[in-house]
Amino acid sequence: MRPNGSAAQLEYRRHLGGKLLAQGKGVREIARLLEVAPSSVSRWKQAVQHGGRQALRTKPHPGPRPRLSRTQKARLIAKLRQGPRKAGYLTEVWTCPQVAEVIRQHFGVSYHPAHVWRLLRALGWSPQKPRHPTRKRDEVAIVHWRTRTRPQLKKSAAA
Repeated sequence: MRPNGSAAQLEYRRHLGGKLLAQGKGVREIARLLEVAPSSVSRWKQAVQHGGRQALRTKPHPGPRPRLSRTQKARLIAKLRQGPRKAGYLTEVWTCPQVAEVIRQHFGVSYHPAHVWRLLRALGWSPQKPRHPTRKRDEVAIVHWRTRTRPQLKKSAAA
């Protein structure tokens, strides 16, 4: 379990422990003073012996390496800007499965479609919802209602 405190606070505590070790204090005494486990002080002692005081510094945790490089991401954006029809799809809106397929075809990297949205968000793209006209939409009836029925209703409401 990770101890309480920020990375800077924990590093400060390790350096303080290193100073006390350099002064000749015992592992258990330092553990009691700093309120840490003796095993932690022993690890610090070994780190100082093998790597000096620099070994007590905080180490960055970069996470996993990205699957696509910066240049590949730039090429992906250029490809996406051309639109789905240019890529051979029937609609004008990109879907996550489509983007995943484009990435697989052009870069040889497989993304699960459910995770493509994270990549798109990181690239500054937002989800879009296409407008689908209603199948039973009757344009003639809509025009008639707007031009004839609605004005009649408004006149009668005003009276």
